[in-house]
Amino acid sequence: MAMDASLIKTINKLQDAFSTVGVHNPVDLPQIVVIGSQSSGKSSVLENIVGRDFLPRGSGIVTRRPLVLQLINHAKKQPNGEKKEPEEWGEFLHQPGVKYTDFNLIREEIVRDTELKTGKNAGISPLPINLRVYSPNVLTLTLVDLPGLTKLPVGDQPKDIEKQIKDMIVKYITKPNAIILAVTAANTDLANSDGLKLAREVDPEGARTIGVLTKVDLMDVGTDVVDILAGRIIPLRLGYVPVVNRGQRDIDTKKTITRSLEGERSFFENHSAYKSKAQYCGTPYLARKLNMILMHHIRNTLPEIKAKIQAALLKYQVELAGLGDMLGEGSAGQASIVLNIITEFCNEFRTIIDGNSTDLTSFELSGGARISFVFHELFANGVKSLDPFDQVKDVDIRTILYNSSGSSPALFVGTTAFEVIIKQQIKRLEDPSLRCVNIVFEELVRILTQLLSKHLFKRFPDLKDRFYQVVLNFYRKQLNPTNKLVQDLIAMESCYINTGHPDFLNGHKAMAVINDRVNQAKNPQPVDPKNRNVANLPPSLEPEPTNNGFFGSFFASKKKRSGAMEPPPAVLKASGNLSEREQIETEVIKLLISSYFNIVKRTVVDTVPKAIMLNLVNTSKEELQRELLQELYKTEVLDELLKESEFTQNRRKECKKMIEALQKADEIVGTVSG
Repeated sequence: MAMDASLIKTINKLQDAFSTVGVHNPVDLPQIVVIGSQSSGKSSVLENIVGRDFLPRGSGIVTRRPLVLQLINHAKKQPNGEKKEPEEWGEFLHQPGVKYTDFNLIREEIVRDTELKTGKNAGISPLPINLRVYSPNVLTLTLVDLPGLTKLPVGDQPKDIEKQIKDMIVKYITKPNAIILAVTAANTDLANSDGLKLAREVDPEGARTIGVLTKVDLMDVGTDVVDILAGRIIPLRLGYVPVVNRGQRDIDTKKTITRSLEGERSFFENHSAYKSKAQYCGTPYLARKLNMILMHHIRNTLPEIKAKIQAALLKYQVELAGLGDMLGEGSAGQASIVLNIITEFCNEFRTIIDGNSTDLTSFELSGGARISFVFHELFANGVKSLDPFDQVKDVDIRTILYNSSGSSPALFVGTTAFEVIIKQQIKRLEDPSLRCVNIVFEELVRILTQLLSKHLFKRFPDLKDRFYQVVLNFYRKQLNPTNKLVQDLIAMESCYINTGHPDFLNGHKAMAVINDRVNQAKNPQPVDPKNRNVANLPPSLEPEPTNNGFFGSFFASKKKRSGAMEPPPAVLKASGNLSEREQIETEVIKLLISSYFNIVKRTVVDTVPKAIMLNLVNTSKEELQRELLQELYKTEVLDELLKESEFTQNRRKECKKMIEALQKADEIVGTVSG
């Protein structure tokens, strides 16, 4: 029995280890959780187990915070070794060293501390009150008393009080190591028991639920709970225990718990339905049963608890190491920290651009791969999709042809017309090229943001902000020469039209192609339908039967008045039907434009990415470290840059507290032999 008691004391020490340092318990400890509706008699059951009046009473929600009740069987010895009548007292974890021998004062302290955390209204709080009771009249046992389940808010209670209480209870009883003590009044329908309903939600097989049936003495004459005890109604593996509590009248008349327990024993021993099994009824049996269940449960779960404590300890030690040591102002190591951060940042920047990062992912493209996608997919396809003839129509070509020949009709296809149109089209390539520069700039900013999201920069928010500003300013500084180089590339293409380019379809070849098409149109040959589009002349090359010439339509309306002549309109455009020669000239110009524009597009798709890599990406790779050192590696700004975030400082404190608690817990379980 001493070994059993020491097991429960071990768990008590573990609970205290976490509560004392004020941290959330990361290990699911074995404990008995008491649940039931407000009117089920929960408080009376606990007081009977302790043997003293100490819980707040009244209408509405009385228990408004979890009460972790640690009962310790304690007997004080005389110096000569003889047992003396031992004393009883209570201690609160939040008042170390203060002994309460007056249990009425314990009740007052529970009310006071509850109101301190929840206010005087009927609100609830998940923050537990830890009370330890030392007595020779108790079995060593740990119970967690939770607020009673309620249906409707009363008075100042929050509107969602039912949900709040239910959520709190579920949080406790969902843990696999929790033994559920479901208290139900025997004079109500068991199927409607709030406590049992909730217990069955998390423990449907009833493997870790024990039922307590209160108010057995208030049942109608001729009725009993024998069927329930036999497991014929709602079976529970740990069974049910019937008890008789003091009624409200007994409490009002100050009936002692000692007398109440005597009355309970007498009731079961003399009741026809229970006297044959009276030894399995009543509060003393309940306490022994709970003690035994908890003992077995602790013994079974101790190896798992040890493993969980060690795993949690390792986890928090690793996190603390990652948070780093706290830095003092003017620390000698500050300069080396900043230097290391700059060096590491620049190395990672280069590896991400080059695709050598250790964090390569199969989930999405990143870093240099995204820049490559911008060049070879977005930019290349954008440039290739530009069609010169979505802006330049046949009528525009005719107009330019006539304008370039001046007052005398041209004898040959106008080079000037070709150059005017192709230069206009080349200018169109500047916009997507500059857009490509901006997209790559945005990708570099994306890489910057990705690198600054690392834990190290969360630790030093001022350093993160300065890094962001310095690198972003450097990118922006490189934008101007990059844009200038890209604009110069387009200007180079535009200022010199190299008609001697080996891939260019020159004027003679173009004329020959168009003449062949015209001749085929005039003398159609039977062709395979599959090749119809190649052999047949497009409609735009078919000569018109009547030729009114360039100004034909202008004079056509004047023919009705023979010899009539009027000045040309203010805006004169090419109109009327094309002559055969005009059609041929137009098609030749279009063929030349198409041929040369394709050459320029290929050149731009090749050279613009090179310009961006040279002036923006590679310069960033090579010069960023120098820029960061120049701006951040200064003695006068080190203190400011290495000011830790509040989050890091708080998290470090939390980790240290948790490690302290877990180390203490590890020592505690280490003293228990399996």
